[in-house]
Amino acid sequence: MKILDRYLLRNMFFGFIAAAALLLPLFSALDLVKELDDIEEGGYRLIQAVEVVMMTLPRRVVELAPFIALLGGIAALGQLAMTHELSVLRAAGVSVIRISLTTLLAGVILAALVSLIDEFAASPLQQKALQIRAQALALTDRDKTDEDQSLWARRENDYARINRLRGDRVPTRLEIFSFDDNQHLKQYISAEYAEIREGRAWLLHNTWVKTWEAEHETSQHVDTMPWISIFPETRLNEISFPPESFSARQLDHYIHFLQDTRQPAGQYQVALWQKLGTPVLTLAMILFAVPFAFSQTRSSGLGSKLSIGAITGLLIYMANSIIASLGILYKLNPILVGTLPATFMLGVAMLLVTRFDRGKA
Repeated sequence: MKILDRYLLRNMFFGFIAAAALLLPLFSALDLVKELDDIEEGGYRLIQAVEVVMMTLPRRVVELAPFIALLGGIAALGQLAMTHELSVLRAAGVSVIRISLTTLLAGVILAALVSLIDEFAASPLQQKALQIRAQALALTDRDKTDEDQSLWARRENDYARINRLRGDRVPTRLEIFSFDDNQHLKQYISAEYAEIREGRAWLLHNTWVKTWEAEHETSQHVDTMPWISIFPETRLNEISFPPESFSARQLDHYIHFLQDTRQPAGQYQVALWQKLGTPVLTLAMILFAVPFAFSQTRSSGLGSKLSIGAITGLLIYMANSIIASLGILYKLNPILVGTLPATFMLGVAMLLVTRFDRGKA
């Protein structure tokens, strides 16, 4: 059986490579077309847009992993079915479940590789790409959009807001609100920008300080003012990134910061559990390839099966995204939102394989 396993695994990975070679250029081209809308002379240039798309390619690999598993599995097993090799295996007494276990092993290897890419390549490269893009757009009028780019932080009764990060990642238009135990505003600080120093030490520039004591208001202007930041101990620009660009470790660190400061962390918790659910969904998709491949010997050709598989994968992807959005909106359990759809699909795939095996027995 070791020879059979190696043969099936080799064909499965050829299928994965073929599916990736088909999907990645297509989605990269779409990403580049989207980036072309932001290109302007003197700011975001074409070479930078190409660089951004190339640096986000590992993220595309992670996002498309379930598609690659499904289409690659259908292509690999479907080709074996067309050459009647699967029929020979069945005639030799090899069950569908036995073949499914080998394909599942290929899925485990693929899921492990994707998880490593996500943690050590996709996240840092995507964040670097976002920095390059933001710095380039800062040189154009696009940075003057009305889109809210503010960042908030909280520590006990202190709240801080950064209007936006300047192109060189400098906090601008900083506001700090301090409340007493009765939730009455006792101090308000506004600064034009902040200079980040070692640790949490910040130096506020062009600062106004207003205080309220015993119903008396005082106002004072100072050129510079030291302040101990309440923002997380990480690179400030990281918290302005979308949750999907974080690595699992970054998400875990930032979730703990939000929970410690009593801020909502649902969006980041869902993103973390979705990262853990992606390998499970990848295994489900590769199991779905087994019934597709075996049924094609008695019905339509491989091309039709690939088309149906692509539509199935797209519907599952859309359903997973909708469930995640609804989970964030209605504050559902992040563990269930992030992993339940993938676990459910894995159960359905296993049931289909089992029933198909009985039907072919």
